[in-house]
Amino acid sequence: MKQALTIAGSDSGGGAGIQADLKTFHAHGVFGLSAITSVTAQNTQEVRAACDLSEEIVRAQISAVFDDFEIAVVKTGMLSSREIVEAVVDELTVRNEQPLVVDPVMISTSGFSLLKDDAIQCVMDRLLPLATVATPNCHEAELLSKKKIKTRKDAGFAARKIADLGACAVLVKGGHLEGTAVDVLWDGACETIFESERIDTGNTHGTGCTLASAIAANFALGYGLCDAVDRAKNYITEAIRHGLNIGKGKGPVNHFFFRL
Repeated sequence: MKQALTIAGSDSGGGAGIQADLKTFHAHGVFGLSAITSVTAQNTQEVRAACDLSEEIVRAQISAVFDDFEIAVVKTGMLSSREIVEAVVDELTVRNEQPLVVDPVMISTSGFSLLKDDAIQCVMDRLLPLATVATPNCHEAELLSKKKIKTRKDAGFAARKIADLGACAVLVKGGHLEGTAVDVLWDGACETIFESERIDTGNTHGTGCTLASAIAANFALGYGLCDAVDRAKNYITEAIRHGLNIGKGKGPVNHFFFRL
Protein backbone atom coordinates (compact mmCIF):
# COMPACT_ATOMS: atom_id res chain seq x y z
CA MET A 1 0.00 0.00 0.00
CA LYS A 2 1.28 3.45 -0.90
CA GLN A 3 2.11 5.72 2.03
CA ALA A 4 1.58 9.49 2.25
CA LEU A 5 2.75 11.96 4.89
CA THR A 6 0.81 15.04 5.94
CA ILE A 7 2.54 17.75 7.95
CA ALA A 8 -0.18 20.02 9.31
CA GLY A 9 -2.25 21.19 12.26
CA SER A 10 -4.92 19.26 14.13
CA ASP A 11 -8.60 20.27 13.88
CA SER A 12 -10.56 19.24 16.98
CA GLY A 13 -13.73 19.53 14.88
CA GLY A 14 -12.46 16.75 12.62
CA GLY A 15 -13.29 18.43 9.30
CA ALA A 16 -10.00 20.01 8.28
CA GLY A 17 -6.28 19.75 8.99
CA ILE A 18 -4.64 16.44 9.84
CA GLN A 19 -8.02 14.78 10.30
CA ALA A 20 -9.23 15.72 6.81
CA ASP A 21 -5.89 14.73 5.28
CA LEU A 22 -5.89 11.25 6.81
CA LYS A 23 -9.54 10.66 5.87
CA THR A 24 -8.77 11.70 2.29
CA PHE A 25 -5.73 9.43 2.06
CA HIS A 26 -7.78 6.51 3.39
CA ALA A 27 -10.60 7.22 0.93
CA HIS A 28 -8.06 6.85 -1.89
CA GLY A 29 -6.60 3.60 -0.58
CA VAL A 30 -3.40 5.29 0.60
CA PHE A 31 -1.97 4.77 4.10
CA GLY A 32 -1.72 8.10 5.89
CA LEU A 33 1.14 9.18 8.15
CA SER A 34 1.20 12.45 10.07
CA ALA A 35 3.44 15.02 11.69
CA ILE A 36 1.36 17.45 13.73
CA THR A 37 2.58 21.06 13.82
CA SER A 38 -0.13 22.75 15.88
CA VAL A 39 -3.17 21.84 17.95
CA THR A 40 -6.25 23.98 17.36
CA ALA A 41 -9.41 24.27 19.40
CA GLN A 42 -12.09 24.65 16.74
CA ASN A 43 -15.49 23.50 15.61
CA THR A 44 -17.74 24.17 12.64
CA GLN A 45 -18.26 27.77 13.77
CA GLU A 46 -14.85 29.10 14.77
CA VAL A 47 -11.23 28.58 15.68
CA ARG A 48 -10.96 29.46 19.36
CA ALA A 49 -7.29 28.88 20.02
CA ALA A 50 -4.14 27.37 18.57
CA CYS A 51 -0.98 26.07 20.21
CA ASP A 52 2.15 25.33 18.20
CA LEU A 53 4.22 22.28 18.94
CA SER A 54 7.96 22.81 19.35
CA GLU A 55 10.14 22.65 16.27
CA GLU A 56 12.03 19.80 17.92
CA ILE A 57 8.96 17.55 18.12
CA VAL A 58 7.95 18.50 14.58
CA ARG A 59 11.40 17.47 13.36
CA ALA A 60 11.25 14.28 15.41
CA GLN A 61 7.89 13.24 13.94
CA ILE A 62 9.09 13.77 10.37
CA SER A 63 12.33 11.93 11.03
CA ALA A 64 10.56 9.01 12.72
CA VAL A 65 8.18 8.30 9.85
CA PHE A 66 10.82 8.72 7.15
CA ASP A 67 13.11 6.30 8.97
CA ASP A 68 10.48 3.55 8.93
CA PHE A 69 8.11 4.04 5.99
CA GLU A 70 8.46 4.30 2.22
CA ILE A 71 6.77 7.65 1.76
CA ALA A 72 5.47 8.26 -1.76
CA VAL A 73 4.30 11.86 -1.30
CA VAL A 74 4.31 14.66 1.26
CA LYS A 75 1.59 17.25 1.82
CA THR A 76 1.97 20.32 4.04
CA GLY A 77 -0.84 22.34 5.58
CA MET A 78 -0.82 24.64 8.60
CA LEU A 79 2.79 25.39 9.56
CA SER A 80 2.00 28.49 11.64
CA SER A 81 5.41 29.90 12.60
CA ARG A 82 8.72 30.70 10.93
CA GLU A 83 10.46 28.20 13.19
CA ILE A 84 8.12 25.40 12.16
CA VAL A 85 8.40 26.29 8.46
CA GLU A 86 12.19 26.21 8.73
CA ALA A 87 12.13 22.89 10.60
CA VAL A 88 9.90 21.32 7.93
CA VAL A 89 12.00 22.69 5.08
CA ASP A 90 15.23 21.46 6.68
CA GLU A 91 13.82 17.95 7.16
CA LEU A 92 12.35 17.73 3.66
CA THR A 93 15.39 19.17 1.92
CA VAL A 94 17.54 16.18 2.87
CA ARG A 95 14.80 13.82 1.68
CA ASN A 96 13.60 15.71 -1.38
CA GLU A 97 12.72 12.66 -3.48
CA GLN A 98 8.92 12.65 -3.19
CA PRO A 99 6.36 14.98 -4.77
CA LEU A 100 5.43 17.76 -2.36
CA VAL A 101 1.98 19.36 -2.27
CA VAL A 102 2.04 22.68 -0.42
CA ASP A 103 -1.27 24.01 0.86
CA PRO A 104 -0.22 27.45 2.18
CA VAL A 105 -2.78 27.67 4.97
CA MET A 106 -2.90 31.27 6.19
CA ILE A 107 -6.31 32.09 7.62
CA SER A 108 -9.39 30.14 8.67
CA THR A 109 -12.81 30.71 7.13
CA SER A 110 -13.87 32.37 10.38
CA GLY A 111 -10.97 34.83 10.13
CA PHE A 112 -8.50 33.27 12.62
CA SER A 113 -4.87 33.75 11.54
CA LEU A 114 -3.15 30.38 11.07
CA LEU A 115 0.18 31.67 9.76
CA LYS A 116 2.19 34.29 11.61
CA ASP A 117 3.38 37.31 9.64
CA ASP A 118 7.06 36.43 9.90
CA ALA A 119 6.33 32.94 8.55
CA ILE A 120 4.78 34.16 5.30
CA GLN A 121 8.08 35.31 3.85
CA CYS A 122 9.70 32.06 4.96
CA VAL A 123 7.04 30.09 3.10
CA MET A 124 7.71 32.18 0.01
CA ASP A 125 11.50 31.99 0.21
CA ARG A 126 12.06 28.42 1.41
CA LEU A 127 8.98 26.19 1.18
CA LEU A 128 7.46 27.10 -2.19
CA PRO A 129 10.69 26.35 -4.10
CA LEU A 130 10.36 22.74 -2.92
CA ALA A 131 6.75 22.37 -4.08
CA THR A 132 5.69 20.08 -6.89
CA VAL A 133 2.43 21.99 -6.73
CA ALA A 134 1.11 24.70 -4.41
CA THR A 135 -2.64 24.99 -3.85
CA PRO A 136 -3.54 28.46 -2.51
CA ASN A 137 -7.13 29.67 -2.41
CA CYS A 138 -7.84 33.12 -3.82
CA HIS A 139 -7.16 34.93 -0.53
CA GLU A 140 -3.85 33.13 -0.05
CA ALA A 141 -2.92 33.65 -3.69
CA GLU A 142 -3.54 37.39 -3.30
CA LEU A 143 -1.12 37.54 -0.38
CA LEU A 144 1.54 35.49 -2.15
CA SER A 145 1.24 37.23 -5.54
CA LYS A 146 0.34 40.73 -4.27
CA LYS A 147 -2.38 40.72 -6.93
CA LYS A 148 -6.13 41.17 -6.36
CA ILE A 149 -8.12 38.26 -7.76
CA LYS A 150 -11.62 38.88 -9.04
CA THR A 151 -11.67 36.89 -12.27
CA ARG A 152 -10.34 33.69 -13.79
CA LYS A 153 -7.76 35.76 -15.66
CA ASP A 154 -6.57 37.28 -12.39
CA ALA A 155 -6.22 33.79 -10.92
CA GLY A 156 -4.07 32.70 -13.83
CA PHE A 157 -1.84 35.74 -13.46
CA ALA A 158 -1.47 35.12 -9.73
CA ALA A 159 -0.55 31.47 -10.38
CA ARG A 160 2.28 32.60 -12.64
CA LYS A 161 3.53 35.10 -10.08
CA ILE A 162 3.56 32.46 -7.35
CA ALA A 163 5.32 29.99 -9.65
CA ASP A 164 8.02 32.63 -10.08
CA LEU A 165 8.80 32.08 -6.39
CA GLY A 166 10.01 28.60 -7.29
CA ALA A 167 7.05 26.20 -7.20
CA CYS A 168 6.96 23.79 -10.13
CA ALA A 169 3.22 24.31 -10.49
CA VAL A 170 0.49 26.38 -8.84
CA LEU A 171 -3.22 25.63 -8.58
CA VAL A 172 -5.23 28.69 -7.59
CA LYS A 173 -8.52 27.47 -6.16
CA GLY A 174 -11.46 29.56 -7.29
CA GLY A 175 -14.02 28.56 -4.73
CA HIS A 176 -14.33 32.16 -3.57
CA LEU A 177 -14.97 33.51 -7.07
CA GLU A 178 -18.47 33.95 -8.41
CA GLY A 179 -20.01 31.57 -10.92
CA THR A 180 -18.93 27.97 -11.48
CA ALA A 181 -16.17 26.52 -9.31
CA VAL A 182 -13.07 27.17 -11.39
CA ASP A 183 -9.51 26.28 -10.41
CA VAL A 184 -6.58 27.49 -12.51
CA LEU A 185 -3.39 25.43 -12.83
CA TRP A 186 -0.12 26.86 -14.13
CA ASP A 187 2.58 24.23 -14.64
CA GLY A 188 5.35 26.53 -15.79
CA ALA A 189 4.49 26.10 -19.47
CA CYS A 190 0.73 26.20 -19.90
CA GLU A 191 -2.49 27.00 -18.10
CA THR A 192 -5.20 24.41 -17.49
CA ILE A 193 -8.72 25.19 -16.27
CA PHE A 194 -10.63 22.79 -14.03
CA GLU A 195 -14.30 23.68 -13.83
CA SER A 196 -17.19 22.10 -11.96
CA GLU A 197 -20.65 23.08 -10.87
CA ARG A 198 -20.97 25.21 -7.77
CA ILE A 199 -22.95 23.26 -5.20
CA ASP A 200 -25.34 25.29 -3.08
CA THR A 201 -24.42 24.15 0.42
CA GLY A 202 -23.00 25.55 3.62
CA ASN A 203 -21.18 22.32 4.45
CA THR A 204 -17.76 23.16 3.07
CA HIS A 205 -15.48 22.91 6.10
CA GLY A 206 -12.16 21.34 5.10
CA THR A 207 -12.42 21.76 1.33
CA GLY A 208 -8.92 23.19 0.89
CA CYS A 209 -7.19 20.55 3.00
CA THR A 210 -9.18 17.80 1.32
CA LEU A 211 -8.42 18.92 -2.24
CA ALA A 212 -4.68 19.23 -1.56
CA SER A 213 -4.63 15.83 0.14
CA ALA A 214 -6.55 14.27 -2.75
CA ILE A 215 -3.94 15.61 -5.17
CA ALA A 216 -1.21 14.14 -2.95
CA ALA A 217 -2.98 10.78 -2.78
CA ASN A 218 -3.25 10.66 -6.55
CA PHE A 219 0.45 11.45 -6.86
CA ALA A 220 1.12 8.51 -4.55
CA LEU A 221 -1.02 6.31 -6.80
CA GLY A 222 1.14 7.23 -9.79
CA TYR A 223 -0.92 9.89 -11.57
CA GLY A 224 0.72 12.87 -13.22
CA LEU A 225 -0.02 16.48 -12.32
CA CYS A 226 -3.06 17.21 -14.51
CA ASP A 227 -4.66 13.82 -13.90
CA ALA A 228 -4.05 14.11 -10.15
CA VAL A 229 -5.67 17.55 -10.05
CA ASP A 230 -8.59 16.45 -12.23
CA ARG A 231 -9.29 13.39 -10.09
CA ALA A 232 -8.96 15.45 -6.91
CA LYS A 233 -11.33 18.09 -8.30
CA ASN A 234 -13.94 15.43 -9.03
CA TYR A 235 -13.47 13.93 -5.57
CA ILE A 236 -13.91 17.23 -3.68
CA THR A 237 -16.95 18.12 -5.78
CA GLU A 238 -18.70 14.94 -4.69
CA ALA A 239 -17.48 15.29 -1.11
CA ILE A 240 -19.08 18.75 -1.03
CA ARG A 241 -22.24 17.50 -2.71
CA HIS A 242 -22.64 14.93 0.06
CA GLY A 243 -21.45 17.26 2.82
CA LEU A 244 -22.46 16.40 6.36
CA ASN A 245 -25.09 18.52 8.06
CA ILE A 246 -23.52 18.27 11.51
CA GLY A 247 -22.45 20.98 13.92
CA LYS A 248 -24.01 24.42 14.22
CA GLY A 249 -21.85 26.17 11.62
CA LYS A 250 -20.30 25.11 8.31
CA GLY A 251 -20.46 21.32 8.35
CA PRO A 252 -17.62 19.22 6.95
CA VAL A 253 -17.41 17.67 3.52
CA ASN A 254 -18.06 13.93 3.37
CA HIS A 255 -14.76 12.16 2.68
CA PHE A 256 -16.49 8.79 2.35
CA PHE A 257 -19.47 9.79 0.21
CA PHE A 258 -18.94 6.75 -2.01
CA ARG A 259 -19.92 4.44 0.85
CA LEU A 260 -23.41 5.89 1.15
